[in-house]
Amino acid sequence: MRTNKIKTQKENGSQLPDGLAFPFELVSNDLIKVDDFIREQARSFDPGVEGYVSYVCDMSGKRIRPALAILAGGATGEITNKHLEIGSVVELVHLATLIHDDIMDDAEIRREMPTVSAKWGSSLGVLLGDCLFARALELATEFEDSGVCRSVANAASAVCQGEILQTQRRFDLTLTREEYFHMIESKTGALFAVSTELGSRLSGASKQIQNQLYDFGMKVGTAYQIYDDCVDLVGKEESAGKTLGTDLTKGKLTLPVLNLIASGTETQRKKLNERLLLKEPIDVNTLAGIADYDGAIQRAVLTGKEILFQAREHLVDLNDSPYQEGLVQITNYLETLFDDCNC
Repeated sequence: MRTNKIKTQKENGSQLPDGLAFPFELVSNDLIKVDDFIREQARSFDPGVEGYVSYVCDMSGKRIRPALAILAGGATGEITNKHLEIGSVVELVHLATLIHDDIMDDAEIRREMPTVSAKWGSSLGVLLGDCLFARALELATEFEDSGVCRSVANAASAVCQGEILQTQRRFDLTLTREEYFHMIESKTGALFAVSTELGSRLSGASKQIQNQLYDFGMKVGTAYQIYDDCVDLVGKEESAGKTLGTDLTKGKLTLPVLNLIASGTETQRKKLNERLLLKEPIDVNTLAGIADYDGAIQRAVLTGKEILFQAREHLVDLNDSPYQEGLVQITNYLETLFDDCNC
């Protein structure tokens, strides 16, 4: 039986990121091992590249994706090193996407540290992200079940396609809510979904349970992206630990902005459309003068919370256990993040 006691220190001195509470407590020791495994990957690269990889791997985030893989594994069977490894693989893919995302957004800060592109330039950043993608897929091939690697590759492809679609539709007022949700399910939901799906698969869960946990992860990831979109508008950089306001300046039409456009008058929408057609930067002050700005944020928050409610419904067939409860608590944790949006 695993202990729920928090242990933030290992023999080598590794620690969990600050501020993590239950449900992360339940898998705290496992997440420390994931962090160690991720840092160890730097040594698989050429000595001239190792330092760059170490810099990225030392950026400790929330590790939500590995936590989901481990909790899903525990909720459907026994946790093994394979669950820690798949969590690490998915996190490496995530780190690669963050490097590329920061380049596209001209972001300077990530997890309270200079982004790779801000520190060494975009060219090196693109290549470093590619290296992490390749390493993640190489590690995925080491699983006996070839379907694991295929699922990871499909998720990585979905993330990239989602980013391409979003890049295509920048400054595009014809973007619909349905198209927005398709994009964020691809760019964010896919990695959450593959984490919970493969966590259960590695525990020997039935295909039905795997599918339910895939849907659970997809909902959680979609809600998380909506939260991130809200934070980009109303958050504070010092608490978010990254550059904010990039969505607006880059013309990304996120759910709060789509809500705002829908609630504006024809004149207000025309004014915004003119700025978008000219690809002029749009800031919060511009949006605040159009229709119900606060209401647009609040409606996005409510949508995110509704999706989290739907996510919990995919857990009803799991047996009661601390790990099943941990998955439920992941959704509760994200709800508290929505509550912190200063709308």
